[in-house]
Amino acid sequence: MASTRDIRRRIKSVKNTRQITRAMELVAASKMKRAQQATLAGRPYALLMADMLGALASRVDGTQHPFLEKREIKTRGILLLTTNIGLCGALNANLFKLVGEVKSAAKFVAIGRKGAQYLARTKRDLIAEFVVDDRGSFNEVKVAIEFMTERFLAGEIDTIEVIYPRFKNTLVQTPLLRPVLPLSNVRDFAATLEVEAGVHSDSPTDTREMLFEPSAPEVLDALLPFYVNRFIHQLVLSARASEFSARMVAMKTAKDNASKLLDDLTLEYNKARQAAITQEILEIAAAQYVAA
Repeated sequence: MASTRDIRRRIKSVKNTRQITRAMELVAASKMKRAQQATLAGRPYALLMADMLGALASRVDGTQHPFLEKREIKTRGILLLTTNIGLCGALNANLFKLVGEVKSAAKFVAIGRKGAQYLARTKRDLIAEFVVDDRGSFNEVKVAIEFMTERFLAGEIDTIEVIYPRFKNTLVQTPLLRPVLPLSNVRDFAATLEVEAGVHSDSPTDTREMLFEPSAPEVLDALLPFYVNRFIHQLVLSARASEFSARMVAMKTAKDNASKLLDDLTLEYNKARQAAITQEILEIAAAQYVAA
């Protein structure tokens, strides 16, 4: 049995750990609420974009924009959304499993230091790393999106795909690989937006006559990049909500485990202390008996 001094040291250490994990749980909970609100607030906007694209789908030619052109896939472009720090359970590990399933030639762009470290450690082709704040600022995300879009238009990569944790609720975050470009057609992209928004629209095709000014290709050229930017930004918001939810749950679990361990150590300390007192009493009684 360990000495009472050793047990006291362990109790002090566990108390400090519990205090730290509780503080981290509270911080993650406050950030989680803000991130969840941002994610849920963006979903109706994504649905509106889906409706607009659906109305536009029947009025444009699939060859009128580079984002719609079919091409042979030689090199995939994958955007990996991970966290900057750990302590969020298996969130990043589940994303890395999806990366491991990519066997074809691919170039990676990372948002989040954990993802960049993993890609470098596994010697994958990491062409850029970007840092985005906890709020998932659109201006910061846009830089990464434009970087990948430029590589796509230049032919360096033939797809733009996103690996991210989709936020479902506080306890469930699903790792997904979401294709973004090229779009098979505008209507399929609209359906993808509806899936990400968590809804399904059965609204009929808009049959009204529309006049595009200055022309349909120019309107499409202005709208599609904006839609792609907004869609990927929605995925980043979902990843941020997943991160803070996973971290809050992980820190709560760590705090609860520390509390259980503290109870066990306290019981062990009391037993050791009682044994020491009993031993001292026996020694005093034995000494008195010998003296008598």
